[in-house]
Amino acid sequence: MEARIKIDPSIQHGKPVIAGTRVPVARVLGALASGMSFEEVMEEYGLGEEEIRAALRFAAELIESEQFYPLQPPKP
Repeated sequence: MEARIKIDPSIQHGKPVIAGTRVPVARVLGALASGMSFEEVMEEYGLGEEEIRAALRFAAELIESEQFYPLQPPKP
């Protein structure tokens, strides 16, 4: 797991956060997805560029490790 990401049941109910903060990875990703720039996210949450990139790497690794199965079309 990415060293800059921490999962601890006593912080944010065990959701992945940026290490040393209470900022959830999902919040960082959501901010970027909504159109905020790296600079805006850095200023809003007090993060560095490497921490934002760590959140992106964490999400990419999580998706890569998932298995996906095609849905079967409904039977007529």
